[in-house]
Amino acid sequence: MAQYDKKHLRAALLLPLATCLVVIVLHIIRTVLFIPAPPFSVLPRSIAFLPGILTSPFIHGGYGHLFSNILPLFAGLGVILLFYRKVAIRSILLIYFITGGLVWLLAREVFHIGASGVVYGLISFIFWSGIFRRSLKAIMLALIVIMLYSGMLIGLFPIEEGVSWESHLFGVVAGMIVAYLYRHDKEPDEIKQPYEWETLEEEKKPFFEEGTFEDSPYYTKDKPNTFDQDQ
Repeated sequence: MAQYDKKHLRAALLLPLATCLVVIVLHIIRTVLFIPAPPFSVLPRSIAFLPGILTSPFIHGGYGHLFSNILPLFAGLGVILLFYRKVAIRSILLIYFITGGLVWLLAREVFHIGASGVVYGLISFIFWSGIFRRSLKAIMLALIVIMLYSGMLIGLFPIEEGVSWESHLFGVVAGMIVAYLYRHDKEPDEIKQPYEWETLEEEKKPFFEEGTFEDSPYYTKDKPNTFDQDQ
């Protein structure tokens, strides 16, 4: 069991690390080669930019934008892979596609880039899983998310120019939808185990021990009834 846990922990760390490294390397390559961002971005309701649903989370406007997303991206992926392994890959992929799809369908007609929508989706999934699953583990993770990322709420409003607040909003919606869809797919440590006394069958014993009344003159088992009857 310990070996299996180590293997799973390694996978839960390596996949987020690999993802973040790919995002960083792609940004460096694009910066060095002066590759423009728009061809890889999402332009809502434009068929030509529909592939941006896949590529835009890997594209960032600058190093500040990039590194503001890397840590929460790593944390969100790691938590889901570690604690929700039964639905982790499905959940991450659904959040990825739903977020990008909603941006393409409903956002403003400007170029949208960055992994922040996916980040909001991952954090939202962890939070809403605590609401829908109501297991102790899920609730604790939701509380941790509230404490660490409550400041991200401001990103849901069109306050800062040049920020795709729609990606953030639709990421939250995607995370909530996916958490609801998989609310019944609980991990083994989320299923309440019955107490030992609940699983043991109650031993049925007679109130009096066997043979207590065999010496009684009124004991009638295997012999005629000895009671006199009134005529």
